[in-house]
Amino acid sequence: MEFVSIRIITGDVARLVAFYERATGARAAWATDEFAELRTAAGATLAIAGTATVPLFAPGSARPADNHSVITEFLVDDVDRVHQDLTGYVTDFVAGPTTMPWGNRSLLLRDPDGNLVNFFTPVTEAAVAKFAAR
Repeated sequence: MEFVSIRIITGDVARLVAFYERATGARAAWATDEFAELRTAAGATLAIAGTATVPLFAPGSARPADNHSVITEFLVDDVDRVHQDLTGYVTDFVAGPTTMPWGNRSLLLRDPDGNLVNFFTPVTEAAVAKFAAR
């Protein structure tokens, strides 16, 4: 099995795509007006789909702007620089850059739909080694 992507369902695809393009620096590939994908350099894909796509799977199975348990995470070179770059653009920083007990310096924020997003940089020797193998 290979994990290939995570998909966010939204009521405003263009707005959410614009947010993630700005926040990550990645450019979206649009398949339709209701579906776009942002691919990272490491090959992970963030898919963003409109509510019109939900019935294709199962009507009512997903609701936009209703996530209370998933955090989408992005490994970055300098989380403090990301915080500086997004200040004035992001309206909901949950926690400013903080060094976590497991060795990552993390920045937690909410995207325009309220989904949690974590940008992090490994800072301890163990955390750096863990991600250097990628």
